[in-house]
Amino acid sequence: MMTANANRFDEAAVGALAPGRLLSAEPMTAYLLPGLRHPARAWRIRYTSTDAHGESIEVTGTVLVPRAPWRGDGPRPLIGYAVGTQGLADKIAAASWQLRRGVEYESLFIRSALRRGWALAITDYPGLGNPGTHPYVMGRALGPSVLDSIRAARRLPAAGLDPEGPLGIYGYSEGGCAAGWALQLQPSYAPELELSGGVVGSPPADLEDMIAFLDGTPYAFLLFYGVLGLDAAYPELNALQYLKPTGRALAAVFRRTHAGAAAVVGIAGGATVIPTKVETYCTTMPFHVPEVQVRLRENKLGHIAPATPVLVAGGTWEQIIPHHQSEALAKDWQSLGVDVTWLSMPRRDHILGALSFAGPAMRFLADRFTESHTTLLQRGA
Repeated sequence: MMTANANRFDEAAVGALAPGRLLSAEPMTAYLLPGLRHPARAWRIRYTSTDAHGESIEVTGTVLVPRAPWRGDGPRPLIGYAVGTQGLADKIAAASWQLRRGVEYESLFIRSALRRGWALAITDYPGLGNPGTHPYVMGRALGPSVLDSIRAARRLPAAGLDPEGPLGIYGYSEGGCAAGWALQLQPSYAPELELSGGVVGSPPADLEDMIAFLDGTPYAFLLFYGVLGLDAAYPELNALQYLKPTGRALAAVFRRTHAGAAAVVGIAGGATVIPTKVETYCTTMPFHVPEVQVRLRENKLGHIAPATPVLVAGGTWEQIIPHHQSEALAKDWQSLGVDVTWLSMPRRDHILGALSFAGPAMRFLADRFTESHTTLLQRGA
């Protein structure tokens, strides 16, 4: 079982640093596909962040800066890019590891942002690329790592990013959860990061509802990811204690997988010999334990207002993250006075939704950057 200190860095060696401090930066080559480079200079970075309890941790990530000079108005924009579900394996599920090998499945969207001339800070998230278990879909543990990747990227001299340049947040699926929490936490956690806008696609916004939606389906393996993520973010709950030996064994398998391999095991197995009802593997359903439910509700999106315009989107044929969650999140933020643009994507499942989301999301951010630049010019006048 993961201990409370599994993701924490050695403060005696590093020092008591504030979140977002750059610890190291190693030049790397980032690939769209094996042998085909992204049009960008790249660095693998280590930086400080905080966990779900506000304790100091170390996180890794990637900074990408287009090789072509920025020719737009004002400074080059920087995107805090939150990737979707990568898996739980320490090394191969880290976006920085996959980018070095040309196997990151979101590289098409990353390249689209680079072609617009934008720089990207791509967090690996806690527990991926460094020791510990990834706090899967626990937004209070993921949001800080997105914001702190932006802080760290701005502190990378070789990247040459303007400390006053425009900022945006992008995320889909688990990345939508991380992006949504980054947007919600920014006003209190990183008030110096003045965001121009954010885009949130098909986020698992309500974890309790997700459990009911996925249990008994071919995608129930994601609930094992969820139990492991819960245990990583809140080790004091000892969530794994509620699993039978068979449940612990299956969780141990998923703990070492990339999302693609987990889908093969979960979906193929669910169609043959592996039961898809989570209660089959539990002495007590961990999601029904009151202390666990408190934490799940603490990680529900929609109760804190982002301080920037936001695009929220979801597909009507979603088989993994229900369409109604995305729609409810948009309405919740609107009720708090947030400038929300809602995009319903007809006849789009989770995969097609990612493809349909990218274009409108990029255009939304581009428009927000233009508006921000215009506002700055008006202030100067």
